[in-house]
Parts: sequence; structure tokens; C-alpha cells
Amino acid sequence: MVSKIIYDMKLKFLLFCYLFVYPFVMDAQPQKQSYMMLEDRFIYDRYISYIYNDYNSNSDELIIKTAKFFLNTPYVANTLELEPEGLVVNLRELDCTTFLETVYSLVMTVKSRELSFESFKFHLQKIRYRNGVINDYSDRLHYTSDWMYENQSKKIVKMKSKRVGKSKLDLNLYIMSTNFDKYRQLKGNEDLTNKIKGIEQTINHRKYYYIPTEKIEKVKNKLKSGDMVGFVTTIPGIDISHVGIIYKDGEKLTFYHASSSLKKVVLHQGTLYDYVKSTGKNTGIVVCRPLF
Repeated sequence: MVSKIIYDMKLKFLLFCYLFVYPFVMDAQPQKQSYMMLEDRFIYDRYISYIYNDYNSNSDELIIKTAKFFLNTPYVANTLELEPEGLVVNLRELDCTTFLETVYSLVMTVKSRELSFESFKFHLQKIRYRNGVINDYSDRLHYTSDWMYENQSKKIVKMKSKRVGKSKLDLNLYIMSTNFDKYRQLKGNEDLTNKIKGIEQTINHRKYYYIPTEKIEKVKNKLKSGDMVGFVTTIPGIDISHVGIIYKDGEKLTFYHASSSLKKVVLHQGTLYDYVKSTGKNTGIVVCRPLF
């Protein structure tokens, strides 16, 4: 009880700082490569208050509770496309990837026991960028396969598709480098486009695996709530069309995600298998298990 009172006092102090101190700090340090609004700090503090009594829970429980916190948050695409490249913290609007990254980064922050907003930003940058470093646009993990590989290297997640699905996923990524004129950061920037092309070629030479659609129901007992799920697509030049967070409701395997069709974060009402079958452009899924 005493610790909760102390926490509430700290929260009130932080809110005071956000209203009267931080706006001046943000203006005085424009060289910092980050983008956010005051509301993002308020949402973060609401989240900490929401999760505070559960911080000793298992990671999978924390992940699902965090996903629920963002239910009905508006779906907005392309929120990261700001220049110069920097860390975008946007808790007000999410797409499928930023939803996943935000939920995982928040839980990593809670598990670290360092609950400051700066700690959250550190984890978000670590999970979103190659080596956790921002130099330019090519450092962002644009392709989901690259995201999985790099975050496995950082020991943030473990790719489970090989062990569970055992089906090789052959990749031929090229959508970004061959459509450079459709990306503001790449248009007219040959050096940066060549960097992206080199990254695509590197990803194409790695070994990846997936779980074919017909195997999803057969292996569902090997999947856990909180696992990351990506949907393998037949669209040429890319790898994964959508991502979400697995949720097991008894025997039902489904997922939380930021839905572009429903325009908000939702819990899918059907099964994961039915979702994959209904799209007509997915051949299966990839799965990563969080290690934090």
C-alpha cells in the first residue's frame, strides 16, 4: 500500500514535469533524433499505472495484458516515415508492426524494472533498428524476416518456425530497391537505395522456415500466448504481409493485431487458421517467441 502511494506521488510529479518542464527540454534539444507528442508520455504513464500491480507476472501474461491496453487504438499507417530518420514514439496510432514493437518494448521495460520513459525508448529503438543504432533509413528493420533474424541475434526473440513447421521459406525480396521512387527516403538517393538492395540480398541468402497453413491447427499446442505471428505472403518481392500477437483462448488459437480493415487494434474473433485461409494471399505463418 505504501509503495503504491509513493508511486502515485511520483506519477503526479512526472505529470507536472511533462506539462511545465519537458516542452522546453524538447525544444532545447532538437538534435535528438526522436519524434513524439506530449500525449505519448501521458499514455505511457497510464500504461505503467495500469500494469504496475502485475509486473511480477510472466512475460506472456504481461504481453497479453499490454495488447489489451491498446484495444481500439486507431490504425494509422506510415507513422514512422519522418525525416531525418529518428525514433518515432507514437502510442496514439499504431499499424501492425508498430503495435507489435510497442507491446514488446513496453513489456521489456516492465521486466527490466527500470520504468522510466527513457528506458522504454531505449528498448523500442533496440527492437526496431539494426544493432539498436540509428544512422539512416537503412538501419530500420523494414522486412519482417530481417526483424526476426536481428532480434534473435539480440536474444529478444527466438524463431520457432523451423522446429514447429519444418518447411523451408525461400525468399526473393526486392520490393523496396526496385520501387525506390515510391519511398520518399530512397527517391533520388542512389547510395541509400543500394544499401537497401544489399540488405535484401543478404536476407535472401539466409535460411528461414515457416508453418504451412494446413499445419497450423496441428501444431497449435506448440504455440503460446504472446508469441509473435507473421503471415507469409504470395505477393512478389516481400515476405510477410501482416503481423500480430498470438492469443490462446482455451483450445482456440487467435491473435491481437492492428487491423487495417477495421482501422483499430482488435482481438480477431475467428481462428488464426481461418484468417490465413480467408486472405487468399497467405501460405502460412512464421512464429517468434519472446525471450524477455
